[in-house]
Amino acid sequence: MSDIEFTFREVPPAAADFAALRKQVGWKSPELPILQLSIESSLFWVTVYAGNQLIGTGRVVGDGAMYFYIQDVIVLPAVQGGGLGLQIMQRIQAYLAQACQPGTTVALLAAQGKEPFYAKLGFTARDGQSLGLGMCKFI
Repeated sequence: MSDIEFTFREVPPAAADFAALRKQVGWKSPELPILQLSIESSLFWVTVYAGNQLIGTGRVVGDGAMYFYIQDVIVLPAVQGGGLGLQIMQRIQAYLAQACQPGTTVALLAAQGKEPFYAKLGFTARDGQSLGLGMCKFI
């Protein structure tokens, strides 16, 4: 894919394409109707295409006022390491710079091993002292 031009769009992906990309990085997806609802409920999307193939995503979810969460920053394994993830995050951060007011919380859950990528962008790990470590529950 090194000779293919990448196109960045600030639009959501098709649910089936998003599910396929998630599968290619080893992530599970709910049924397509649930995935579609999740896609539609997001505040902001960045999608990356090589031709017509979805090869990268990133999105922001939250209440649009106090809490914003970065989700699903995904790059197809065949093109990881080429800067696409950084470009996705730059577009997300530009959106957040416009959308967030002082006192807003922006958070994310990093995939295991990806913490250094986000640290370079100014995100810090919760150390468990002042805010706790954070928790999640999968249903």
